[in-house]
Parts: sequence; C-alpha cells; structure tokens
Amino acid sequence: MSDSIGYVYVRVADQVEADIRARRLPVGARLPNERDLGAQYGVAHGTARRAVQELRDRGLVVTLPNKGTFVVEPKS
Repeated sequence: MSDSIGYVYVRVADQVEADIRARRLPVGARLPNERDLGAQYGVAHGTARRAVQELRDRGLVVTLPNKGTFVVEPKS
C-alpha cells in the first residue's frame, strides 16, 4: 500500500473496488472475513472492518449475517 496521505480504510476500499470493477472479484464473490482481509492488505482487522463498511456505503457489497460479505453489481 502506498504512503499517501489519507485514511487507510479508504485506500483498502479503493483497492477492493478496483478489483470489483475490473471483474477480478465478480458479482456474487465472497470477500474474505475481516481478519483475513486485514492480513491480505497488511492492516488491522478494525481497519478492514471500516473498509468493508465503506464498500457497503458505496453499494458494492452486501453483508448477510452469519453468511459473509458478497459483491453485488455496481450501480455505475
């Protein structure tokens, strides 16, 4: 991850969004759990949690309790 100024969780969300838009994470794909996502991006699990919330706010993923977080069709 770069050392640019800004919130780390936004940078993680931006990277996941890029993967979604490039179809590296297709619609219906399950994201790793927050702990694994944090390990994948080298951030704390709380930061990964904020990144997932950001992705939900952007309308890119939905979280189903006891199931996981899944990619949905981007709106634009």
